[in-house]
Amino acid sequence: MGRSIGIDLGTTNSCMAYSDGTEVHVIHTGEGSRIMPSVVAFTHRGERLVGLVAKRQAITNPRNTVCSVKRLMGRKYSELSDDIRANATYEIIENEQGDAIIRIMEHDYTPPEISAIILRKLKESAEEFFGEEVTEAVITVPAYFNEVQREATKAAGRIAGFNVQRVLNEPTAAALAFIKPQETNNIAVYDFGGGTFDISILKVVNGIFEVKATCGDTQLGGDDFDVRVVEWILNEFQREKGIDLSKDPVAPQRVREAAERAKCELSQALEARINLPFIASGGQGPVHLELSITRKLLENLIRDLIEKTRALCETALKDSGIGKQDINHVILVGGSTRIPLVRQLVEDVFKQKPAQFVNPDEVVAVGAAVEASVLSGARKDLVLIDVTPLTLGVETLGGVMASIVEKNTPIPIKRSRMFTTATDNQAAVSVHVLQGEREFADGNRSLSRFELVGIPPARRGEPRISVTFEIDANGILNVSARDAVTGREQSIEVNPTGGLTDSDILKLMQEAEASAQEDRERMRLVEERNRADVIIYEATKVLKAAREQLEKESWEELEASLANLRRVRDDTDIRAIGTEASRTDTLTNSVSKLIAVMESHAEDEEEVDQVVVIEGDPLVEPIDEVPPD
Repeated sequence: MGRSIGIDLGTTNSCMAYSDGTEVHVIHTGEGSRIMPSVVAFTHRGERLVGLVAKRQAITNPRNTVCSVKRLMGRKYSELSDDIRANATYEIIENEQGDAIIRIMEHDYTPPEISAIILRKLKESAEEFFGEEVTEAVITVPAYFNEVQREATKAAGRIAGFNVQRVLNEPTAAALAFIKPQETNNIAVYDFGGGTFDISILKVVNGIFEVKATCGDTQLGGDDFDVRVVEWILNEFQREKGIDLSKDPVAPQRVREAAERAKCELSQALEARINLPFIASGGQGPVHLELSITRKLLENLIRDLIEKTRALCETALKDSGIGKQDINHVILVGGSTRIPLVRQLVEDVFKQKPAQFVNPDEVVAVGAAVEASVLSGARKDLVLIDVTPLTLGVETLGGVMASIVEKNTPIPIKRSRMFTTATDNQAAVSVHVLQGEREFADGNRSLSRFELVGIPPARRGEPRISVTFEIDANGILNVSARDAVTGREQSIEVNPTGGLTDSDILKLMQEAEASAQEDRERMRLVEERNRADVIIYEATKVLKAAREQLEKESWEELEASLANLRRVRDDTDIRAIGTEASRTDTLTNSVSKLIAVMESHAEDEEEVDQVVVIEGDPLVEPIDEVPPD
């Protein structure tokens, strides 16, 4: 088994860490930062950009830049909120299966594909950091992710080239990073990220981390705060200047970035300035956007969104059976928890100040690395018992959902329930697997369907059919149905991967490997071009000196080679660039040495001809004396 790391695949930023068995270390990305923006961009030149470089060009290339893809993972198009669809800069479409798909320059990508690009970039950075292959990973997901979203995340990891050891709940990971196993504590983890919200209540006793309850909203996050600020900016600008910036192809992206910066600034300051020069053109020429937003105004804009988390916290506490007064620590996770109003709500709900020394951007990755070390056998001092976030069951007569595994049930688990037929002489039953909290099937998420056939003819209500749900530590579900009379059995691994089949994943893994090779070739091309630029710079300097000191034939050859190197520098033929660069480099060195030799000779000649003047009587030429007779 290769080296294993923990990855926080975030909505806004992603982070990775590793454990050496005793300590955990955050891994710097290829960009030199401890976190990497979860952004992927496609350029018209066919380049694929990931991370900070993708985020930086988003203003000029918004339609082909994908951010917050985590909010689309494992979701049907109909499940997306109006805000998500309306505020995405890229095009989101619905495929034949009803899944949400991203369309970029007439090419369709599933959310797991885009997430895989982010994960592959992290994998490459980790391998560069360690100097060896990284094959194993624990990847975190929001605790309230359903079965489809978890499988979609696992599929993304496989496409990126990882063996995903475990899909770990983010709040649980935060608890692993924060709490010492030997301590006994009740912990509340309040996870408010860019795209999702979770609240989990855990109990730690003698190294056993047991999740007692979890609750959340997978369509509530910091992105929604940005939307509110953007709407305010657009309305204010239209009121003052009479210009609707929402119709502009570039301006809205500039406003979004300014809104996010202002939101972050207001976590520290009471007022933030929003200045966007040349945002539009009017009758009098360029128009600039200049606004001031206060922390109080921001809080008024987003207060109702933050208040939504209060009820979810109360539900989690109630389900856990642990009172507020019995919570020992409250851990904050996610960038949105830096907002003072959020911290104020947390303190109000749990009647205590949250932990202040936890880095909300890194704590989840650190916890994932701890779990990776447990799975690899490096650590044996803790055990994790997680829960299923939503109720699982099957559809019965009348479209009613019959629950088999209730929400917040500890996993892994195996649980069965007996059913019977609805009509006389029914030879088969359809098992429709559902997940959710609604009483009727159509209000819950459909996970899978299969049929159990060959049931002996009998009156309705007589057959006995046992349906068994088995959930592993990753929250991955297997369902089986067995006829008690004949022993016939049918089972299925519920494998809803967000619009991807196993063959799709295999194909994408192969394409990702091919893309990685293509990226390596492109990097070699960039390196050769950079080398060519350095040689051109040096050769130009030498050529200028050669014109003054060497004969025409000596510098004409270098001049011709330099012209050829300039011509092939932007070519796609690496061999041609390399050959011409080497030839020019050799000529440059030869001419430089020749000039150095000539300058050395010139210095020698100057020393021979040098006249030394000393104080005193002038020197008189010697007179040859005639020897005496």
